[in-house]
Amino acid sequence: MAQPARDLDKRPDPDALLALAGRDKRGKLRVFLGAAPGVGKTYAMLQGARRLKAEGVDVVIGLIETHGRAETAALIEGQEVLPLRQFDHGGRTFQEFDIDAALARKPQLLVVDELAHTNAPDSRHPKRWQDVEELLDAGIDVWTALNIQHLEGLADVVASITGVAVRESVPDTILQTASDVVLVDITPDELIQRLKDGKIYLPETARRATQNFFTPGNLTALREMALRRTADRVDDQMVDYLRQNAIEGPWRTSERLLVCLGGDAVAETVVRTASRLAIGLNTSWVAVHVQRPGVDDADPARAARIDELLRLVERLGGEVERLSGTDFASEILKYARRENITQIVVGRSHVGVVAKFMRRSLPDELLRLSSDIGVYVVTTDSEPVERKRNFRKLLHWRGAPVAALAAVVSVTLAVGVGTALTHWLSLPNLSMIFLTAVLFCAIRFGLWSAVAAAVFSFLAYNFFFIEPLYTFTIAEPHELFALIIFLVVAIFTGSLAGRVRDQAETVWKRAQTTQALLDFSRKLSGAANLDDVLWVATSYAQKTLGGSIVLLLPQDGEPVIRCSWPPVDGLDPGEASAARWALEKQQPAGWKTTTLPSVRFQFRPLMTPRGVVGVCGITPADLAEPLSVEDDRILAAVMEQTAVAIDRSILAGDVIRAAALEDNEKLRMTLLASLSHDLRTPLASITGAVTTLRQLGDKLPADERVDLLASIEEEAGRLTRFVANLLDMSRIESGALKVRNDWVDVADVIRAAVERIRKSFPARATTVSVAADLPFIRGDANLLEQVLFNLLDNAHKYGSDTGVAVHARREDDKVVISVTDDGVGVKPADLERIFEKFYRGGRPDGRKAGTGLGLSIARGLVEAMGGTIVAQSPAARRRGTRLLMRFAAAEQPPARGSGE
Repeated sequence: MAQPARDLDKRPDPDALLALAGRDKRGKLRVFLGAAPGVGKTYAMLQGARRLKAEGVDVVIGLIETHGRAETAALIEGQEVLPLRQFDHGGRTFQEFDIDAALARKPQLLVVDELAHTNAPDSRHPKRWQDVEELLDAGIDVWTALNIQHLEGLADVVASITGVAVRESVPDTILQTASDVVLVDITPDELIQRLKDGKIYLPETARRATQNFFTPGNLTALREMALRRTADRVDDQMVDYLRQNAIEGPWRTSERLLVCLGGDAVAETVVRTASRLAIGLNTSWVAVHVQRPGVDDADPARAARIDELLRLVERLGGEVERLSGTDFASEILKYARRENITQIVVGRSHVGVVAKFMRRSLPDELLRLSSDIGVYVVTTDSEPVERKRNFRKLLHWRGAPVAALAAVVSVTLAVGVGTALTHWLSLPNLSMIFLTAVLFCAIRFGLWSAVAAAVFSFLAYNFFFIEPLYTFTIAEPHELFALIIFLVVAIFTGSLAGRVRDQAETVWKRAQTTQALLDFSRKLSGAANLDDVLWVATSYAQKTLGGSIVLLLPQDGEPVIRCSWPPVDGLDPGEASAARWALEKQQPAGWKTTTLPSVRFQFRPLMTPRGVVGVCGITPADLAEPLSVEDDRILAAVMEQTAVAIDRSILAGDVIRAAALEDNEKLRMTLLASLSHDLRTPLASITGAVTTLRQLGDKLPADERVDLLASIEEEAGRLTRFVANLLDMSRIESGALKVRNDWVDVADVIRAAVERIRKSFPARATTVSVAADLPFIRGDANLLEQVLFNLLDNAHKYGSDTGVAVHARREDDKVVISVTDDGVGVKPADLERIFEKFYRGGRPDGRKAGTGLGLSIARGLVEAMGGTIVAQSPAARRRGTRLLMRFAAAEQPPARGSGE
C-alpha cells in the first residue's frame, strides 16, 4: 500500500542529521554553568564523575581547582588524576594542565576545571578552552566548569553591572556547541552566607568580595543571565531534536541581524550589543564595514582598529563582510535586502552642525530609507570624547603641515596673479583664480588641503580685492553674498575634487595589486616543475610582504621545508609543532593565532579541493603589528594560487608516474609474452624429440635418431642464447657489465664471428670485406664478437636468402664496421625503435619474430665500449638494412703478433 504524501513530507531535516553525524565524531562537552564563583559547579561536576566511575566509565581527572575547599578535595580521593606539567616562570615553579598527557591517556571522560583559564606563555594554546577543543576533536568527552561572567559576549555587561573588568573569557560559541549545559544555581542570599562562612574564599578576601562583587544586586543580575543562557541552550536542543526526528511543532520566525561597523569608539559596544541580541533571538548575525575609498587606506590606525573589531565579531560567532562605496546607507540597505536581513544594528552618530547641514547621519538615513527593515540604534556617552580625540589626531596628522603649506602657497600665488591682472585688465570677478588654487590643492594634496585653501582664499579675496581694500570689512551687501557663495562653492568643489583624488589613488593601488597578482599568476603558470613553483611563490610573497617566507610540504606525514627566503636552516621545536598543527588540523597556527602564538612564524595551510598540499609560514617585518587588511588579502590570494599550482605539479608528477607504471606494465606483459613464446617453442621441440627417443628407442633408423639429437642440440643452443641475452640485458641495465680495455684486432674478431654464424646458417652466404690498413681499437674482443654475432644472426633471420655482407674500413680517426642484408628493410619511422627492448616491429611486410632483445643488447655492449651503432634503410638498391658501428681508432696500435 502506498504511503500517504503527507507522511512522506514528515522526514528528518537533512542538515540536522548531518550536524548530528558530525557531532558523533567529536567528543561531547558538558558545561557546568554558574552565576558566580562558589555556587558548587566543581562539586557537582565531581559528584557526577564519581557516579560514572562507579558505573564502570573510564573517568580521569585532568585538573581540578579546589581553592582550599575540603568538601571538593574529598571528592578527588580515589580518582585517577593526571600529573600536571611543571614549568618555571620568573624564578618560580608553576603547574599547568598537561594536554599531551591527556591525549596520550585518552580516557572516555576527562574532567577539566576552570574553562576560562589562561595558560602559561609556553603552552600550545593560550587558553584552556582551546585545549578542550583539541581534546574534543580527539574524541574525548570533557566535563568543565564556567561562570557566566566569562562569556565574551557578556564581558562589557558584567563590567558595567559589577564594576569589575573580566580579564579571562571564552567565546559564546563554546556554550552554543556544548552537548549539555548543567545550571548549578543557588539563591544570592545562600551564596553570600557561604562566602561569610569561609566556604569560598579566605576571610579577608571574602570580606572584600561582599563589598564589591558579591552584592545581592550583582548576583541577581548574574543569575538572570545564567538562567537566560541556559534556557536558550535548552531551546536549541529541543529544536534540534524536533528537526532530527521530524516532529511537527511551532517553529521560530527566522531572524537575521546586520551590524554596521565603523572605526569609532561606539563600534565595540555595537558589536557586543548585536551579539547579545542575536543570542537572545537565537539567530545569526553579520557585521558589515563599508570602506570609503581613500579614507581607511590613508589612516593605518583606523584600519587596525577595524581589523580588531572584525576579529572580535568572529570570536563572538558573527560573520564578516566588507563593502566599498561612498553612500553608506544605500550600500548597507542593498546588501541587507540581498541577504534577507530583518534588523539592522547601528551606533548613534554625533555629528557637528556643519555635517548636519550637509548630510543626514547614518541612523537617520537608514530610518528614512528602510521601510521594510527594523533599525536598532545603540547609544553611548563616549562619542563626544572620541570626536575630540579624532580632532586632536587630525591636528597631529603627519600630512597636515604639507597640506597647509600648499594651501598658503597656492593662495599666495593666486593673489599675485590676481594683482598682476588688475594692472592690465579690468576684471569684474577674480574668484575663478582662487577656485583654481583650491582645485590644485584638492587634486595634489587631498581634501583637507582643499578646505584650507578655500578658507584662505575667502580671507585673501576679501582682503586684497573687495572694497575697502586691505581690510576684512565689506562695504556692499552683494559683495558679502558673492564671497559667501564663493566659499561654499570652493569647499564643495574642493571636497569633490579631493574625494575623486582619494578614490583615484585607491583605484591605482588596487590596480597595482591586481597587476602584481596577475604577473604572479603568469609566472606560476609558466613554472615547469614543483621547485620552480615554490621559488616563484616564496620570492613574490617575500618581496610583497617583507619579513621571511617558508614553504613546507608533507613528507611521510611531517612538514618539511622545501623553499624559504631569506634562507631558513630549520625550525625550532615550537615552530615545527605549529607547522604540524596547521598541516594536520587545517587551521592557522603560530604568531598572532590561538595556537602556539609565541613562535615567530604564522603557519597557514595551503588548501585545495583535494585537501592540504602544504603549509606557508610567514614572519612579518614588524612582529608587534598584525598584518594589514591589504597584506592579508594579498597573502590569501598568493596562498590560494600557490596551492593550486602545487596541486597541479603534484598531479603532473602523478600522471608521469602513472605513465611510467603503464609502460612498465606493458613491458612486463611483453616480456611475459616473449618468454612464453620463445621458451615454449624450443622446449616443445626438445620434449617431443626426447619423448620419441624414449618411446621408440632402437626401432628408429640411425639417421632419424641423429636428426632428433641434432634437433635437441639446436633447440638447447637456442635456449642458451636466449637466456644469455636476458642475462646480458640485465647486466647492462644494472651497470654490472665489466668491459675490458684491451687492444682489439677488428679483423680477427670479424673472422671469428663469421665462422660462428656460418655454422648456424650453413646454407646462407656471408661476405667479408676488411680494409688492409684497418687500425686496432680499444675494447673487449669477446663482447665485440658477441655483438657481431647478434647482428649477423639478426640479418640472416630477417633478411633475404641472398646473403649478408660484413665490411670494415677506416674513416678519419674512426673504425667503421657495417653489417648489411638484402631483405625488405625497416620502415624509416622505426630505425631508432628497433634498438628498444622487446621491440619486434619495423618490417614493412608486418612480420614479427624473435624476442626483440638482440639489437638492444648490441647497442648496450657497443656503447659500453665507447662506440656508437645506428641503422640505415634502405641500404642499397632500395632494399635491405645496414647496421653501422663506429669505434675510435687506437692512437698507437701494437705490431701484430706482439703483446701490448
